[in-house]
Amino acid sequence: MRIEVTRDVFRLARVFTISRGSRSEAQVLTVRVHEDGVTGAGECVPYARYDETLQSVTDQIAGLPEQVTRRALQDLLPPGAARNAVDCALWDMEAKHSGRRVWELAGLPAPGPEITAYTLSLDTPDEMRLQAAENAFRPLLKIKLGTPDDMPRLEAVRAGAPDARIIIDANEGWSAAVYADLAPHLLRLGVSLVEQPLPAGDDEALRGIARPVPVCADESCHDRASLPDLAGKYDVVNIKLDKTGGLTEALALRDAARRLGYDVMVGCMVGSSLAMAPATLVAQGALVTDLDGPLLLAEDRDRPLKFDEKGVHPPEPELWG
Repeated sequence: MRIEVTRDVFRLARVFTISRGSRSEAQVLTVRVHEDGVTGAGECVPYARYDETLQSVTDQIAGLPEQVTRRALQDLLPPGAARNAVDCALWDMEAKHSGRRVWELAGLPAPGPEITAYTLSLDTPDEMRLQAAENAFRPLLKIKLGTPDDMPRLEAVRAGAPDARIIIDANEGWSAAVYADLAPHLLRLGVSLVEQPLPAGDDEALRGIARPVPVCADESCHDRASLPDLAGKYDVVNIKLDKTGGLTEALALRDAARRLGYDVMVGCMVGSSLAMAPATLVAQGALVTDLDGPLLLAEDRDRPLKFDEKGVHPPEPELWG
């Protein structure tokens, strides 16, 4: 077995801004696992929020033994970007070796398309209203917020897209006081979910604040080990493969969360269709699917995922799985 890691850069269609900063390109790592003439591929997005860099993740992968299985990988690497890319590449290679699709190997029903959110970048209220108007035809819009003066932005987006379903991602940018002030207005403006309103290390206050719409744990939920601390604070968990460390743990987290009564959101970092492909399997039947990474790019993989009025479709085998 040979594991190859390359760095790829995909230009974004427009500058993408969240409460922690802006970017004009997606920098990803592509992992290819070669064995017996078969190659499996996976992609990850190292995330500075979790102290990951392109180099640190590359070094983690380089430290793996010459032969590794998906089961052994779960103990060899911690949850995160490195394990995600290798795990997904191993799933892809196994599918190619067997001539079966990944969902068959995992014992899952054949997947179908899922309506996905489309993300509006954090900007001035006027600019966000324009973004909303340009995308008002989409059934689900996700708004990046996370500042103390977000109400004008929210009002502007609703004015620009009066019929769209709206979810909010504060990216840990609010205080308990800001969230408590905004919360009564969320139902009025048709918001159906709020993602990570408070910092992950400071979210205990959510136990004592009214939640008029479901609150989703993102940075507060990485894998199954995160679940015990979420009780009483969150209603939904956001599953991202770059947090769980791959499809293997993502499927396990989804099932465990549902058993505990949580709804599920399936999200992504800003990456290519190769990164989204495994997540389409996890997203089947999710309360919210947020796999719009390829829609934010100016360029994508050679065999990209299909997006249409039905949503994001599962990958063709030429891409993954």
